[in-house]
Amino acid sequence: MIERQLDIPTADGATTTFISHPERGGPHPVILFYMDAPAIREELRDMARRLASVGYYVMLPNLYYRSGVMEIGPLNGPDVEALRARMFGFMSSLTIPLIMSDTKGLLAFADADPAASRGPIGAVGYCMSGQYAINAATHFPRVMAAASIYGVRLLTDEPDSPHLAGAKTKAELYFGCAEIDAYAPLEMLPPLRQALADAGATAEVELYPGVHHGFAFPQRPVYDRDAAERHWERLFALFGRRVRP
Repeated sequence: MIERQLDIPTADGATTTFISHPERGGPHPVILFYMDAPAIREELRDMARRLASVGYYVMLPNLYYRSGVMEIGPLNGPDVEALRARMFGFMSSLTIPLIMSDTKGLLAFADADPAASRGPIGAVGYCMSGQYAINAATHFPRVMAAASIYGVRLLTDEPDSPHLAGAKTKAELYFGCAEIDAYAPLEMLPPLRQALADAGATAEVELYPGVHHGFAFPQRPVYDRDAAERHWERLFALFGRRVRP
């Protein structure tokens, strides 16, 4: 495997981005991996490596670069409330238009890299970034598969709400939702499913029973191995269907 961490130019500066892809057999299809609220950490890099190991060019950008932050550190200890407040402040500073602007820069970089394919693209986002992965499909026609894993703000009154994406993209969409999730309550699932069905979208909204928000992260106390492996199975199948040349 080949991996690098480098600064990729954007309209607002540069985002430090971890890139991983196989050494042989390229060029490899691009997968955009959007981080969750606790920011870049080795746990996410390991997940990016796992995706890359099956034949993808995975890009994991730091979305907090405008705030001058990349790694927040463990959210525990005596200062946990202050750390969480800081994290939520960074998260609130982001918008879908900002992340789509960053994505434009990421794709421009990938298009200039011989290791990256110029064919179909996949996107996956966790927690705060589920909405970004789905919007990548509505903003960039090459994104042919997008997955939101316990994503938040999937059903809003905004025109770029993810539940409206089915009418705006030909990509296949996947929403993996935790049954126990204070940030994305179950009440949103029926209208989300209905909106996607009404749009005739190729989409699935899957409930992961008995697990908590964050279940796919190995370092979280709420990690659930069976559910996490199911989510990997779903991602590999989704990208295999729609992103592989």
